[in-house]
Amino acid sequence: MEQPRGSFCGRTRREFLWQTAGGFGALPLVDLLGRDGMSLGMRATDDDAPFANPLAPKEPRFPAKAKSVIFLFMYGGPSHVDTFDYKPALYPLDGKTIDIKTKGRGGTKSQGRVVGPKWKFQQYGECGKWVSDLFPHLGKQVDKMAFLHSLYAESPLHGSAMLMMNSGRILSGAPSLGSWVNYGLGSMNENLPGYVVMLDETGGPISGAKNWSSGYMPAVYQGTVLRGKGSPILDLARPDGLSEAQQRRLLDAMKGFNQEHSAQRSDNSELLARIASYELAYKMQRHAPEAVDWQSEDPKTLELYGVDVPETHEFGRKCLLARRLVERGVRFVQIYSGGNHNDANWDAHGDLEKNHNYHAGRTDKPIAALLTDLERRGLLDETIVVWGGEFGRQPTAEYAEGTGRDHNSAGFTMWLAGGGIRGGTSVGATDELGNEAIERRMHVKHLHATILYQLGLDPNDLTYFYAGLDQKLVGVQGADVIPEIV
Repeated sequence: MEQPRGSFCGRTRREFLWQTAGGFGALPLVDLLGRDGMSLGMRATDDDAPFANPLAPKEPRFPAKAKSVIFLFMYGGPSHVDTFDYKPALYPLDGKTIDIKTKGRGGTKSQGRVVGPKWKFQQYGECGKWVSDLFPHLGKQVDKMAFLHSLYAESPLHGSAMLMMNSGRILSGAPSLGSWVNYGLGSMNENLPGYVVMLDETGGPISGAKNWSSGYMPAVYQGTVLRGKGSPILDLARPDGLSEAQQRRLLDAMKGFNQEHSAQRSDNSELLARIASYELAYKMQRHAPEAVDWQSEDPKTLELYGVDVPETHEFGRKCLLARRLVERGVRFVQIYSGGNHNDANWDAHGDLEKNHNYHAGRTDKPIAALLTDLERRGLLDETIVVWGGEFGRQPTAEYAEGTGRDHNSAGFTMWLAGGGIRGGTSVGATDELGNEAIERRMHVKHLHATILYQLGLDPNDLTYFYAGLDQKLVGVQGADVIPEIV
């Protein structure tokens, strides 16, 4: 997309946006900037046109099938051969050492001890999809899902693999998928962020904020983290003894002084950011509490998500919040299952059964509830739900003893539902042991291209000029949409 040009006190508009957004750091909610006619004392052009809001709603390139995305990120890498990629040939090989080439955290190997799947599989739905007993609730939703069984990526290491899944690059510094979506389409709600991230209660993933960063784009497009405990957003409450009218007068006076000070200086991006952050806090105090008030839901809905049960309370609450947020126009929501703390994620190097029983038990019912709730409210047709991790796991054991599996980026499974995605379908295949994608191989960038396409964006034409190039989420060479599921 062509970048807007103009003059801001001797600077290009692009430079101005970069500088004003760059000072926000932990306050990416600058998307509210300018929506109520707020002026920063600077003008877009000499004809006194108002400051351009970078997150004003934009028309999609072509008719969109979806408006929002909920990305359920299973951090650590769930084992595809123990979840949704049924490999009956693995069961009789359990414990046997075979010749097989693998590449993971432990390096490249040519031989390994097979770990047979630890759960049985059953067929579900009209499509007859085989699903592990780890997911009895999700098994009933398979006719809504499209399974991608032959995804692959370059890196079998968590940090770079997560960056690839989130930003299309194995190195940090590139905008995340949510940033590209908000850059391409703008925000649908002027009082809430366009891009929200909810982390696991045990903490964030490896590399932290690089996974929801706006990279070389202005900070306006980066994700806003909602806390897992206590108030989801800090400092929402107005100080005791301060009325709304008093607060408004105070902010107006401060803004006037700050604008006068800023007008005397050619480069004052930090001050401009501070002005906008005050305005933002004021708006969030009024509108965010209602959006995140999941306790106002009726008891049957809370029970549906498992919020009433300790095992599913945490993830169920996040899934419910995700529904409330997209219902109110938030464009992109990402929820992490698993944090970067010991065995607190899906990274099953040791005891596979203990690990996957724990994480599947916490997420199966809430995710199934999310699909059910979105559908009954008429939101599933316009919301893409994505499930998966940064890679899968190998069919062989990592260590001489135990059931743990090493990382596998050569072939793994993810699924999508809603937003015009063709449910009850399966695309691609790994070999008979689930070690490598061999049929209809799809790179992560094809997943990204498909998501953008469903939102009405051309993945090969959505660009941002940086470092002398028209940068794309799907890379300079571009990527095709996965036609079998759209």
